[in-house]
Amino acid sequence: MTYRPENPLIVQGDHTVLAEVDSPRFPAARDELARFAELVKSPEHVHTYRISPLSVWNACASGEGPQPIVEALREYAKYPVPGHVETSIRDWASRYGRLRITRDGDALLLDARDEPLAEEVSRLKAVAPLLAERVDAHTFRVAAADRGRLKQALVKAGWPAEDLAGYTAGEPLPIALREVTRAGLPFAPRDYQWDAASAFHAAGTERGGSGVVVLPCGAGKTVVGMTCMSRLSESTLVLTTSVTAVRQWISEILDKTTLAPDQVGEYTGEAKDVRPVTVATYQILTHRAGRDAPFLNLELFDRRSWGLIVYDEVHLLPAPVFQVTAGLQARRRLGLTATLVREDGREDDVFALIGPKKADVPWKVLENQGWIATARCTEVRVPLPEELRLPYAVADARQRFRIASENPAKLDVVRALLRRHAGEPALVIGLYLDQVEAVAAGLDVPLLTGSTPQRRRDALYDGFRRGEIPVLAVSKVANFAVDLPDASVAIQVSGTFGSRQEEAQRLGRILRPKPGENQAHFYTLVTRDTDEQEYALKRQLFLCEQGYEYQIADAAEVEG
Repeated sequence: MTYRPENPLIVQGDHTVLAEVDSPRFPAARDELARFAELVKSPEHVHTYRISPLSVWNACASGEGPQPIVEALREYAKYPVPGHVETSIRDWASRYGRLRITRDGDALLLDARDEPLAEEVSRLKAVAPLLAERVDAHTFRVAAADRGRLKQALVKAGWPAEDLAGYTAGEPLPIALREVTRAGLPFAPRDYQWDAASAFHAAGTERGGSGVVVLPCGAGKTVVGMTCMSRLSESTLVLTTSVTAVRQWISEILDKTTLAPDQVGEYTGEAKDVRPVTVATYQILTHRAGRDAPFLNLELFDRRSWGLIVYDEVHLLPAPVFQVTAGLQARRRLGLTATLVREDGREDDVFALIGPKKADVPWKVLENQGWIATARCTEVRVPLPEELRLPYAVADARQRFRIASENPAKLDVVRALLRRHAGEPALVIGLYLDQVEAVAAGLDVPLLTGSTPQRRRDALYDGFRRGEIPVLAVSKVANFAVDLPDASVAIQVSGTFGSRQEEAQRLGRILRPKPGENQAHFYTLVTRDTDEQEYALKRQLFLCEQGYEYQIADAAEVEG
């Protein structure tokens, strides 16, 4: 291949890919890269992606082979793709499926495609203790209890095992989706929701039954979960992030399925009602009296014969639940998330224990189809007041970030933005409680934080949905699984360092489709020339990899 100046990609020998944003072919190239590469950084003109073993294995698990990956790189590359990069992609892809976990009656087997591979993995320090007796040259028996830990160890060793051992049937529970909701509205899963559920089940083959569905906030991940539940029709445990999210799940299940109220239970700090379908919080499962005390509620996993366990917002799955999940590999497992990025770097554990990516619909695709609102993302840079410049200069790194984040000059910018969007439902979101309280007081708007009683939270959410509360100030409590379908403006006054997952959730608060213009606005207020500006660049990665343009404006332009 010769030099092709019209193309946007430069594939480098270290498995990174540079993408020129100004190229007319960039949008198409970006969509291709999203299938098998991870966005690393995104300055204004050239974005950097990384191709890794895990990104290739996720592509393979979605049905992608190495040749389409290589062909996509060749199609959009400005220069010839380095030969060893193509070789690496083929090598990583070839490792997926060369080890398989299968079932022989009541026994589990680890089967290697050839004897040399069997010898290699059997000598791995982390793998050897998890293998029982050797059956033949390339097969080992595996204890059922070690199924998850074996998959974890193999992924970390670079040999992902394809799990074909099947699943234990749970308690039968007839579940059907309604054609008309209890509220009297027509209902049917959208095509992409049905396709995601079908990919999870894999048309009933042995490859179905575990994995992760990646969909934007506001795109109806709950509907995907209910569709999977109806197709399986077995007792289900749903795990999610908050009491509010638990009650939203229960409300949706009762509204859109044939399940009766006495078949659906809440398991939280406020109620512990185990029913054929039980919805619980991660927090209650990981609650304990002290750091060294036992977890009090993990026995919920054994309280019924669950046929399906749904992990909502799987990128937030706590470590103790990972540990329990390692022993639950005979149960079907569905992960739902807007992003596979985890701040603790445990994406490989999600891959091994919950399952590989089964479906991933780009945000911009759903936006173009009208299923989520069109979003405009703007970073507003605010000057640091003169009286804070010296305290900022002499502070340590963490305190500098806080001083910049809590910049009091941001309040006037918030006022100006709310005037610009007068009449549009707006959220003002912040990391620091003192800041959010000050903003709420300065704007004379209701405040919702982690300490807000659940009854008060429900009243505020309800008032916001009905339009009685036009502006709501919220802390991090509103990041995850909060049903605010009518929000069209989000103003982020402070964020969590470089958290891409948080940026995804906050943007998602405004993306549910709306009548009329269907336009949403996401603003991030950042103190100019401070550490906060650097962290904002990291959070911006998520927006860029989803295809959103990220405009930068000066506070003076907004206030003027």
